[in-house]
Amino acid sequence: MFDEIMEKFEGSPSQQAVIRLLLERGFSVNDDGRVVSGGIEIPNTGIAREIDVDRRVVDSTTDVILEDPELRRIFQNISQVPSLMDLAPVLELTVLTITPVDAERKGIVAGVTGTLADNGVSIRQTISEDPEFTDEPRLYLVTDQDLPGEVITQLRDLEFVRKIELQ
Repeated sequence: MFDEIMEKFEGSPSQQAVIRLLLERGFSVNDDGRVVSGGIEIPNTGIAREIDVDRRVVDSTTDVILEDPELRRIFQNISQVPSLMDLAPVLELTVLTITPVDAERKGIVAGVTGTLADNGVSIRQTISEDPEFTDEPRLYLVTDQDLPGEVITQLRDLEFVRKIELQ
């Protein structure tokens, strides 16, 4: 799905940057072509500044979104999920990031959460990036404890794990 969306903007890397930001942040586009988070409008100038494009690129991107029925349906229904990841250092939580070999493989979340549960590690939050919307999807788990070395080794030994990061 991500590739199909990006193909619609293949002639404009700037518009692709806008699309990528909207998807990554979970920003919607309302009927007036304004970028919103819930009911809060995000100024196009702020979006443009964030990704270093002209404000008019944001305007033209939202126009294309509203003109295309498939894009309109996606971008009028996308929403954000609050994340503990940025708060982890403040709340003394651990963030485990798993990059899989193949994100479309079944059982990744079950394998990782099962390994943590088997080792008595409580999970506060799990966020899984959708392989349809992200180039390199990852699985993020927030725990309220440090992970022992043997748990990290067990996770690393799972056949679908390409990379592990701890924060």
